[in-house]
Amino acid sequence: MAAPISVIIPTLNAQADLSACLAALVEGLDTGLITELVISDGGSMDETLKLADAWGANIVTGAPSRGGQLRRGCEGARGEWLLVIHADTVLDPGWSAVAAAHLTQRKAAYFKLRFDRGGRFVAAWANLRARVFGLPYGDQGLLISRRLYDAVGGFPNQPLMEDVALARALKGQLVALDAIAVTSSAKYRAQGWARRGARNLWTLLRYFIGTDPATLARAYRR
Repeated sequence: MAAPISVIIPTLNAQADLSACLAALVEGLDTGLITELVISDGGSMDETLKLADAWGANIVTGAPSRGGQLRRGCEGARGEWLLVIHADTVLDPGWSAVAAAHLTQRKAAYFKLRFDRGGRFVAAWANLRARVFGLPYGDQGLLISRRLYDAVGGFPNQPLMEDVALARALKGQLVALDAIAVTSSAKYRAQGWARRGARNLWTLLRYFIGTDPATLARAYRR
């Protein structure tokens, strides 16, 4: 049987993080789980695309927008399943066996979150939010069948909260995998854990009351 999973990674000047992310995927290649790697780039000016090419990735380019990049990357993917992860996320060893076991299920799945440095309470909240409210963020990854992805309309072409929008469309159809996604804590450490966490929560609340994602994105990047 052909390898079932296409991996899709959105990038924008991701050279510093991408190698570790890709190295963690090798076990999926070795076990015949991954059929292709798709890098959906938003205009990187560093060595991201050179690195992606060296790894044999299929490269898709377009305007910088997380939702748009993910949508473009998923559109051309060949796998029966899509594994979407961020460039600054590293899957813990053993993830491929857990993912392979999930492929018999109909539901989509996400990984349990851990930060590379600190952030135990923030990660605990993220995992609780995902489990109780069905709202995993993009840094928890997403494993979803092509059939289900298409059925719910896929990622919306928006610059922020594309992960929340898709999670809401998947209400009742998301489960946690017994595997860990380790994501970078750099932005939290730079801005402060409490400040960054409060900012994320405020952005989520504003999105829920109908604020335009483009407006949220501009405020989020300040």
